[in-house]
Amino acid sequence: MSAESEPAGMRTVQRAIDILGLFDESRPAMSVREIVTVSGLPKTTVLRLLGTLRLNGLLWVDEHGRYIAGPALLRWSRLAEQAWRLPPAAGVILRNLAAEYKETVHLYVRRDIHRVCIAQEEGPQTLRQVVRVGDELPLWAGGVAKALLVDAPDALLRRVAEASPYGADHLDTLHSWVAEAREHGFATSHGEREEGLSAVAVPVRGRGGVVAALSFGGPSTRFTQERVERFAQGLGAAARELAKTGLPFEA
Repeated sequence: MSAESEPAGMRTVQRAIDILGLFDESRPAMSVREIVTVSGLPKTTVLRLLGTLRLNGLLWVDEHGRYIAGPALLRWSRLAEQAWRLPPAAGVILRNLAAEYKETVHLYVRRDIHRVCIAQEEGPQTLRQVVRVGDELPLWAGGVAKALLVDAPDALLRRVAEASPYGADHLDTLHSWVAEAREHGFATSHGEREEGLSAVAVPVRGRGGVVAALSFGGPSTRFTQERVERFAQGLGAAARELAKTGLPFEA
């Protein structure tokens, strides 16, 4: 559905969500002018939406007249933290993985054609991959994406391909990657999404199929074939244990 064909109410809600999405750790406060510039929306529309968001406590105005996250989000953040908090046993599994294999561990779930990091345990090495909890990344490349898509229907793979920089032609590549991940039980990537970064990932299976992906990520220089095979074995064993912990997001 194009923006022009969306009902006015739906379009307004989406625009309000888009404005909230402009705020992050690197941009925690913005002036009206900055919001207009970044959002590309007319100033009158931005002012109307900001007024509604502020009225509902989702945005606030600081002493410099800039907009910041509002107090109502504190309640929502607590709810999200409770809903997505891993069981203590799951946290132990991630910490043990990072300590034993000296690489940063990430746990991702799929959200439509994206993947979201819901937990991580940083490895001890100074040079490491930086992905924050809550970060949303695309599914068109990367070891994690392949692990999350091993059971995906063709319709989803097609939408992922169409959203990629390569367009619909990327579907054949996705089919090949997914088939390989399904055959080996794990997936790898080397510089597919960002040059110099590699990943090894395995699916975490629940009653309804793949519910998450567990991965190591870091500089490609450390992800030799020998280490990749060792990583895959460790991740696979951990994923099976992780599935027994009662993950909060498993249907």
